[in-house]
Amino acid sequence: MGYPYEELAQDFAKIPLDVFGAYRTQLDADRMYTGHVSQPTSKCAIVMGLSGQAEFVFDEEQRYRLEPGKVLLGGLGKKLEIHVGREGFEYGLVHYLPVLSNMRDAFRLTEVSVLCSAFDPEIRQLLEQLMQAASSPGSMGMLEKKAIFYRLLHHLLQSERLRQNQESYPLIDEAMQYIRMHHAEPLTLERLAERYRIKAKYFSYLFRKYAGIGPIDYLIQHRMNLANEMLATGQFSVSIVAKSVGYADAYYFSRLFKKRMGVPPGQVGLYRKRNRPV
Repeated sequence: MGYPYEELAQDFAKIPLDVFGAYRTQLDADRMYTGHVSQPTSKCAIVMGLSGQAEFVFDEEQRYRLEPGKVLLGGLGKKLEIHVGREGFEYGLVHYLPVLSNMRDAFRLTEVSVLCSAFDPEIRQLLEQLMQAASSPGSMGMLEKKAIFYRLLHHLLQSERLRQNQESYPLIDEAMQYIRMHHAEPLTLERLAERYRIKAKYFSYLFRKYAGIGPIDYLIQHRMNLANEMLATGQFSVSIVAKSVGYADAYYFSRLFKKRMGVPPGQVGLYRKRNRPV
């Protein structure tokens, strides 16, 4: 069934992609399409069921039934057969490819993963916009195509996230907002769990299942992101930044920042100044 949505989101966020064509295709009922059996797929794809149903068979082993609300991601270098049902099958298709010399570094994006996305008009609308942008000439058209691609991708992954966390979503989403608003306060796992009147261990489980990281890791990463933005301006000392994001001990903050961000906080503003245009 592929990889968890958080792992996919992480890779899509950090690995550069080339986005190619976008299409809407109608396949005839009770047919088998074998065009990629002798010529394996040369690109990854987002495949979205729009109407009807079909079974996608990769490498004669992996079988996935597609219909409205089901989405396939990946599928690079695979032999593919498509067995169409009695009603025919219409689907949206977007080709993409990681921009890496070693594709093993993008294995999660190239293998087949399945998402369940509540079928709504926004998916079809984004597909139509993507098809128009893909046919537009020039650099602005290419930029628009990528922007819409990432909007579509975010919509699909977010739908899967909500589907898997239907009961806990309102609570965890509110907790994430609370953490961001109160990041400078001495928040602990116990304090957060008590706020929502559930046990700390269970709260941590629900939070990690939804966000991909635990609540305290989420708090720390938010603090480090805010600190990095402040340091990059070159207007604030390390001690002032540390206090503003919730750390009274500047030395502890500095060690934590370097561990999380890869550079000492004192070098962030200096790097910006050295690379500022004259």
